[in-house]
Amino acid sequence: MRLDEYVDLEVEDDDRRLRRLAQEKSYEVLDYLDGFDDRFEEVRQGDSLFGSTSPSVFVGRSNYPRVPVGVLSPVGEEEDADDFTTDSDWFDRGMGIEGVLRRRTGLLNSRRETAVDVADATTRFVDASREVAMADEPVDVEVRLRDDPDVDVSLDNVRAPTGPNVTARDAELAENPSVPRAVEKAFGDDDWKAEGAVAYLYDKGFDVYEIDDVFSAGAVGQGENRRLVPTRWSITAVDDIVGKHIHDEILDYPSVDETTVHVEEYMGNRYWVILAPGRWEYELVEVKSPGNVWNPSDDEHYVGSANEGYEGRSSYVDETSGAYYASRLGVLEHLREERRQAKALVVREATDAYWAPVGVWQIRESVRNVFNDEGATSETFHKAARQVLERLPVSEERFRRKSAMYTGVQTGLDSF
Repeated sequence: MRLDEYVDLEVEDDDRRLRRLAQEKSYEVLDYLDGFDDRFEEVRQGDSLFGSTSPSVFVGRSNYPRVPVGVLSPVGEEEDADDFTTDSDWFDRGMGIEGVLRRRTGLLNSRRETAVDVADATTRFVDASREVAMADEPVDVEVRLRDDPDVDVSLDNVRAPTGPNVTARDAELAENPSVPRAVEKAFGDDDWKAEGAVAYLYDKGFDVYEIDDVFSAGAVGQGENRRLVPTRWSITAVDDIVGKHIHDEILDYPSVDETTVHVEEYMGNRYWVILAPGRWEYELVEVKSPGNVWNPSDDEHYVGSANEGYEGRSSYVDETSGAYYASRLGVLEHLREERRQAKALVVREATDAYWAPVGVWQIRESVRNVFNDEGATSETFHKAARQVLERLPVSEERFRRKSAMYTGVQTGLDSF
């Protein structure tokens, strides 16, 4: 894996654009920070936060290859720290955008800048953040601060939102963390490439959310190559590594027997997944409403796509970025469970109801859960795709220009 494939250094411009567009649309994103200052003063003792409990870590992208690395702590709600962790439970509970923003903007990011090379970044603060990342439950941490929090919110298409941040002087664990044996094995074996360690943890039953933290904190990989990985890149990289791992397995399975259409809706996003007989092929087509944070155009829907064939994909996806890997993972996990392979088309429509970005986790979970029912059967892939098109706010011509799978079907029909 080449990490630079996931690198996007337009970090400040991207975050600022999303905040500006959200505020221009009168979305009350920043209202979720109300009351943070009061909660912070209640738990602050001089220049320290005592009794702070961190469920996860965050590694930023700015100034790469020197990056801000920090521990995330719910200020004033330490007893519910586990509830602030991004994972599949949020989907299972039907959490809305408001619930995500309340939790994520309630997390204080106590951070320090450090080199990404683990060998050069070894400090007590970085060591503490790595132990938090490796632990299987929230860890009590004492954080000594250098200044007052910057009360703001950062929005991103891939990772979950982040809230206030503060520069930390140092951090120290107030308890011994509980680290699963498999994570200890992956951390201790510095002859193991990161891809192998990630696949091993996944096969041991760890979800990608848990692996993301371990990967981001530089706890896996060959010794001299271990790096702190910005959280945004880590999410996409882990989805990609696990996806390729499953892809290699399903190629040995027989094809599905019939074409099925599966539907899911969550947070103002609609998903259709078509599985059809044939060798593995995958495509994501995204349709985004005009005039919102996804598509600044006032009058035309955005349509983007990316695809791969039987052998998979080696180059990084630009147009649909992290959404491609998150939705592909959900499809591959289903096929692995069914011990089948298929042609798979995922269509996502982001409507106006999706008014603030919460990260690709909601895409991953929506596609994972789209298969909870058997789906509707269709005679052919083409008929299934036409049924989906009838529900989209774009013309067949625009869809056909973007979808390689749909165009391939059309070409095949024209040849008869």
